[in-house]
Amino acid sequence: MGVYSIDNFNDIRLPKDACVFIVRTEWNKEIVDRLEEGAVNCLKHFNVKHKVIYVPGAVEIAFAVKKCWDYSIVSSRPSAFITLGCVIKGDTPHFEYVCQAAINGNTQLNLMLPVPTIFGILTVNDSQQAVERIGGIHGHKGEEAALTALKMISFSNATENPVNR
Repeated sequence: MGVYSIDNFNDIRLPKDACVFIVRTEWNKEIVDRLEEGAVNCLKHFNVKHKVIYVPGAVEIAFAVKKCWDYSIVSSRPSAFITLGCVIKGDTPHFEYVCQAAINGNTQLNLMLPVPTIFGILTVNDSQQAVERIGGIHGHKGEEAALTALKMISFSNATENPVNR
């Protein structure tokens, strides 16, 4: 695993029925496939069930997360969502608009839903920077997103007030 190692997560306490929904983009498939692979491997390491949902691009992720939550049956709702994508800067302001929409959508979901939505969307200047974040010199952002989801599930399910920890 990457720099954000599972060794740093000895205190994770997960419910037996923990399940994570990964909502990922179809754009920049090669990069996002690797992000998904890292996230799934991490979830499997912790014996956490998962489901993967595909959407066209990063702007559509927030809508898909909300619909997944709305359509899920109360007894089988996800414990967390992980959003995965890769937005590579081009020559137009499109990059800024897409990144801002994805970030704003993720923030809104975290304020609206009772479960965490983890931002695992790479926002990079070029393909090399993306490669460096899927197992390269900057770790593996898919693994990091999954570890963050697990940590937040544990935090969400704590029986004691987090202020008193």
